[in-house]
Amino acid sequence: MILKNSVGLVTGGSQGLGKAFAEALLKKEAKVVMCDINHAQGAATKTEFDQRYGPGQSAFIACDVTSLSQLKDVFSKTLQQFGRLDVLCNNAGINNENSWEKTISVNLVALIQASYLALDHMRCDHGGKGGSIVNIASMSGFLPAAHAPVYTASKHGVLGFTRSLAEASRLGNYGIRINALCPSFVNTAILDTVNHEENLGKFYQFKDTVKNLMYAFGVLEPSVIAEGFVQLVEDDSLNGAVMKITTTKGVHFEKY
Repeated sequence: MILKNSVGLVTGGSQGLGKAFAEALLKKEAKVVMCDINHAQGAATKTEFDQRYGPGQSAFIACDVTSLSQLKDVFSKTLQQFGRLDVLCNNAGINNENSWEKTISVNLVALIQASYLALDHMRCDHGGKGGSIVNIASMSGFLPAAHAPVYTASKHGVLGFTRSLAEASRLGNYGIRINALCPSFVNTAILDTVNHEENLGKFYQFKDTVKNLMYAFGVLEPSVIAEGFVQLVEDDSLNGAVMKITTTKGVHFEKY
């Protein structure tokens, strides 16, 4: 896919990985819509991008991704403002074992809802022009994590959904490539959740275990993950791929 003049939508796009993904698209001269529940941070990021890339290249829409009506509104406004949608990055995610139902709602249910909304707009067999969906999973999608069972389950679910929907797209000639991105530990706010009992709940006792893993495996910067994201979007040969990014191996793919 040639990203210049394309339109991308990034959920959870106001900070951290989402902001890095949005900026990576802007650097490729794409237009970007960021949606996020954090109004203040979203507005600040929009102002920053306006100054750096020019007004009209990006938009921010406040949205709670767990609300289907709000998600639908984001897609509608994206099409109203930019006239098309080519890339969806399902990035919104939380880590809260105390509110585990919300973790599933944000990390998996909302991702599925957004993917289906994107299919409605992009499917070639329904009159669309095709496109690319990148679902942000995690190395937790492969490994057990004592401190975060539900977060881990959600990321396993993301991988299963991504690979299955990619196969449906291939068999149904949707013209949409669906891939997953699985980074190791990344320097974002979500890492700090391991320090708070209100996030880990009954699994707070295992916080030192995950801290030791961070020390052993290292922590990546969002810009490195954004490079992998761009590769998944631009490489037309990738569908159903599961990209891993770690400090030791860099970008590599899971072989099933």
